[in-house]
Amino acid sequence: MDHDTDPVTGTYSDEPRLALLTATEARETVELLQDLEQLDPAGRGRAAGQLAADLARRLSAP
Repeated sequence: MDHDTDPVTGTYSDEPRLALLTATEARETVELLQDLEQLDPAGRGRAAGQLAADLARRLSAP
């Protein structure tokens, strides 16, 4: 069974779907990731900082 090519089956509601994160939640996440970067200056914090930068570029201006 190839899961990548199997059709999706099921019923889905026509109700509007909520975003995974609201804009406010996304901005708070960016701030928390930036804090995490500062807490681990030995190296692994850079990954959190990079993720924060990537997410921040996707957000619209407040």
